[in-house]
Amino acid sequence: MLCLLSFHTTLTSPVNFLSSYCVNTTYEPNSISGRIYSNNLYSVLAALSSNAFRTDTGGFYNISTGNDPSNTVYGLFLCRGDVSTDVCGQCVAIAGIKVIEECPYHEDAIVWYEECFLRFSNQAIFSRVDVYVVFAMYNVQNVTGRDQEKFETTLENLVNDIAVQAANRTGAKMFAVREGDYSTGNKKLYTLAQCTPDLSALDCETCLSNAISLLPSCCNGRVGGRVMLPSCKVRYEVYPFYGSVSSAPPPTSSAPPLPANSPGGPPSSSTKGKGRSLLRAAFRIAVPLIIVAVMLFMMSFVFLKRRLRKRYVDGALATTGVDGVADILTAESLQYSLTEIQIATNNFSVDNKIGEGGFGRVYKGELGNGQEVAVKRLSRSSGQGAEEFKNEIVVVAKLQHRNLVRLLGFCLEGEEKILIYEFVPNKSLDYFLFDSENKRSLNWARRYNIIGGIARGLLYLHEDSRLRIVHRDLKAGNILLDGNMSPKIADFGMARICGVDQSEGNTNRIAGTFGYMAPEYTRRGQFSVKSDVFSFGVVILEIITGKKNSTFSQSEDSEDLVSYVWEHWRRGEALALLDASIGDSYAQNEVIQCVQVGLLCVEEDVSRRPIMASVVYMLNSNSVILPTPHRPAFFRSNRSESRVEELGVDQSNTERILTQSSVNEASITELYPR
Repeated sequence: MLCLLSFHTTLTSPVNFLSSYCVNTTYEPNSISGRIYSNNLYSVLAALSSNAFRTDTGGFYNISTGNDPSNTVYGLFLCRGDVSTDVCGQCVAIAGIKVIEECPYHEDAIVWYEECFLRFSNQAIFSRVDVYVVFAMYNVQNVTGRDQEKFETTLENLVNDIAVQAANRTGAKMFAVREGDYSTGNKKLYTLAQCTPDLSALDCETCLSNAISLLPSCCNGRVGGRVMLPSCKVRYEVYPFYGSVSSAPPPTSSAPPLPANSPGGPPSSSTKGKGRSLLRAAFRIAVPLIIVAVMLFMMSFVFLKRRLRKRYVDGALATTGVDGVADILTAESLQYSLTEIQIATNNFSVDNKIGEGGFGRVYKGELGNGQEVAVKRLSRSSGQGAEEFKNEIVVVAKLQHRNLVRLLGFCLEGEEKILIYEFVPNKSLDYFLFDSENKRSLNWARRYNIIGGIARGLLYLHEDSRLRIVHRDLKAGNILLDGNMSPKIADFGMARICGVDQSEGNTNRIAGTFGYMAPEYTRRGQFSVKSDVFSFGVVILEIITGKKNSTFSQSEDSEDLVSYVWEHWRRGEALALLDASIGDSYAQNEVIQCVQVGLLCVEEDVSRRPIMASVVYMLNSNSVILPTPHRPAFFRSNRSESRVEELGVDQSNTERILTQSSVNEASITELYPR
């Protein structure tokens, strides 16, 4: 069996991402049907990735998984006809990760790369022409001067001919390339057309004719352009953008041509031209009408959805005018009196103390019904005032996930601010991980399970819960372990709630723990779900090595944990990082996989860090090539681990503009639903 997760894996032939499209329909990941659909989707993506490396697929493969129409997933990939099997496999493997990152929890999505595209859907998509979305790109240079008229004529002839040529290659790659001169100076024009090979010849030509009819809309007067539909694509350039292929047009036969319209002969050019002209005219009329209709429908849908969407509070609470505690205060089942808490904890006895967090002490208690609880008594002198207390209540009371600590109640009396959580018997992860004796109880299987559990908990916070939540203080001390040594993320005092359409923000109050905070957060106050991803990456590396991040900061000459891991990875010594207390009982592939995921999470460039949906996918798949990590962000500090209570930052709230372009090329960023 080929191991695709080896740390030796590199992309020898890089692939180029173009764009993605996510259909509006999504599934609920926490529902039974959603979990089934998610599992089927991962199975389909893994199958596509593994089959892309087969030489007998011809660069195309489709598969469906599911026993019920409601959860069946259909998937396919198509690689450009001239790329090698190796490049095709790499492209599809990366596309499988990218599509989850771009379109988490969507039931229908496409990602386009220069070398391939990948698509999945909850509807049958095989052997049918789909033109519901159009992606177009054009070369920014224009055709000028006397060449313009000849260029347009040559382009029209080439793309029309190549559409027929590609369509008639039934039973093989429905792919063709052709070139022609468009000026007296022997300037050449290069064209390419391709369909998914599951189409019939007629459907392929219909799809390509549709794409060709859209070229004037997107790329008129440009020296290069392309139109990509879910079932086919057409492209032209003034330079050879494809490699050597066997699909070039066959040489002209030496036999004399048959007369037009004779039996077995070709149709007359006039008849053929009229037919194509009528077809293009029909498409030019129909396509804009369909586009307008669908866009109006989508705009109406989005408008209604936003009108009906519940207003969510942001992290500050006070600035929204919404009383974040109001709803919870009315829920008597969550509210406890101070007397009840004092009885439960033996008046906060030292013997009942089980920990001390960033904002107060934690006591073990027993409620009147016999239930064991953890009581967090916030320090009056702590940095957490009413706002943080409200924040933690609002956040945690709405969360229900097996990898998150569950809030059972609270107390607000006088100056006392108290939270009551479910009792998690095995203390925190750092209690085991960084103690020479206790760490022996964390074998590799448990550590691997803990990594996966934390990832699923973060994914829930970022995507699956009713709110989009950035934890902002993820570390080993805030990961509790239950009786089965399964992880539960705790301590949401610094969490920030984002709107459902928001995934990042800025703050001039930075709080967290040195060594776990992402560089963009400490430097500029910019936090996002990717800030938590960075912290998670550090935690992964701590779990693997058994070394505490802050222990590398005891002297100015010592390197930090991230650079320590990076140097081992760079030398191909990933397994040497493993905590010696684990012994020889571990799965090498899992260790290497986790080191690589950890390094991907601590990338300095925010855009290179995966989202948690991708992380969970990567940790659960053994048939995908992970991206190659880049040199991560390093921290040099001579201080021991400490919380950052407040730092002033330059609040330069600049807008980030995302572009997808290459040299001399621009994309039409709108994707036209049809």
